[in-house]
Amino acid sequence: MRIDVVSLFPEFVAQCAAFGVVGRAVERGLLSIHGTNPRDHAEGNYRRVDDRPFGGGPGMVMLIDPLRRAIEAARSAAEGPVRVVYMSPQGRRLDQETVRRLAAEPRLILLCGRYEGIDERLTRAEVDEEISIGDYVLSGGELAAAVVIDAIARLQDGALNDAESAVQDSFEDGLLDCPHFTRPVEHELGAVPEILLSGDHAKIARWRRMQSLGRTAERRPDLLKGRELSKADAALLRQYREASMSTPETVADATEPAAAGPETG
Repeated sequence: MRIDVVSLFPEFVAQCAAFGVVGRAVERGLLSIHGTNPRDHAEGNYRRVDDRPFGGGPGMVMLIDPLRRAIEAARSAAEGPVRVVYMSPQGRRLDQETVRRLAAEPRLILLCGRYEGIDERLTRAEVDEEISIGDYVLSGGELAAAVVIDAIARLQDGALNDAESAVQDSFEDGLLDCPHFTRPVEHELGAVPEILLSGDHAKIARWRRMQSLGRTAERRPDLLKGRELSKADAALLRQYREASMSTPETVADATEPAAAGPETG
C-alpha cells in the first residue's frame, strides 16, 4: 500500500513512520510513505502557500494552486486509483471501521492543513472525504495523518509479529479490550486472576469476553447502544455487573464465567 502525505512538514510524518509497527511495515515492503510539500509547488520568490481570508478575521488560509499541484504530483507519482483524505476537525470521526476501509485502499493521499485550513474550493474539487481524530484543535494535520498511518499499518498482513494481536485490539469487534497481565504472578500491587493461570483456554476466552463487555459497558456505553447482544454475551455482561456490585474493587478477579449457551440473537 502507498500513502502520500501532502504537508508543509513532510519530514515530521516521515519521522513518525520510522519507528515501531509502521517502520516494520515499511521495512517489509508492506507500506510505502511519501511526502510532498506544497511549498515546492508554489510560485514566486517567497514560495507563498497562504493568504488572508476574504471577509476578514484572524489567521491565514492555504492557497488553492500550491496544494492542487502538490496533490496532482502525488497522484501521478504512481499508477492506480487513489483516495484523497483531508485531515480536518470538520470531518467524520476516525473509528476502527474507517481504518479497515482505508487500509483496503491501494493508495491514499493524506492532505494536511495548517493555519485556518484550506480554501473550500479545493476541498470540493479534490477531496474525497474528511476525517477527524477527535473534537479538539491541533496546529496542523500532520499528527492526525501519523495516527491514520499507524492504525492502517497494523492491519497490513505481516506488519505485526503476531497477527492475532490486531484481532484482539480494542474496537476491532466494537468492544474495548479485556485487561492483560504478565509476570510476576504475585506482586505488591496484586495477583494475576487465577483463571488466567488455569490453562483452560475455553474458560479463559469466556472470562476475557466478559471483561471486554463489562469494560465497554462501564467506560464506553455508547459502543453498546443499539447493539443487540447474543444470549451468551448478555449472560456474561450480567455476571460481570453482579461481580462488580458485590466486589467492585476486584471485578477483574470475577469468578469463572458459567458456561454460556449458543450465541444466538
